Amino acid sequence: MAEEVTEAVPAESESPEPPAPAAEPRRTRPLMRLLQAASVLLVVGLLALLVWKVVVGGRGSHLVSQIRDNKKPIAPAFLLPVIWPHASTWPLDLREALADGKINPVELRGHPVIINFWASWCIPCRAEAPRLAASARAHAGRVAFLGIDVQDFTGDARRFLRKYGVDYVSVRDGGGSTYDGYGLTAVPETYYIDSLGRIVAHSIGQVSRSELEDGIRLASRSAK
Repeated sequence: MAEEVTEAVPAESESPEPPAPAAEPRRTRPLMRLLQAASVLLVVGLLALLVWKVVVGGRGSHLVSQIRDNKKPIAPAFLLPVIWPHASTWPLDLREALADGKINPVELRGHPVIINFWASWCIPCRAEAPRLAASARAHAGRVAFLGIDVQDFTGDARRFLRKYGVDYVSVRDGGGSTYDGYGLTAVPETYYIDSLGRIVAHSIGQVSRSELEDGIRLASRSAK
């Protein structure tokens, strides 16, 4: 009896499993979320800044319009650091305002105040600086001149004030809020404020001697 021969059937070869995808680094997703959040905050911040600029700029334009119409608006408030504390020409009772190293226009009420916006890089400011210093000395003890330095380096500003012998106080507007709030378009500009804190006149650009004296005269008699 012949032996039955059974052929061995080869077992099916198992196909290799595809390699598992590499695990995403744990830090990738938190980092992406952080970058997205930072981008959103940046956009929100820029929009907020734009809105603030529009609002403050609108107030400044309205202020200038009121001055032009002789409505005597109250000078906008600010609180700025003193960079030049030389107050020898100021009325004696106003000098105590320097004690905290900052100036608020409300502290200067009771006397006429001349606010001049300037910068050391401004060429017209260099031309009018001696004129302002001379007028401050001529009206010493009766009128308070106040310089507001804008868009400038403090060291450059102090060298400017020293060079031109300025003996009235200057403060610094580092953020530009006061500049915008007063409706400035450039420097220099000068505002004449009476003893009640109202703006009675405004000079755009380099102020002439006669314009300066007319503004002081108007501020001095306005509250009487």
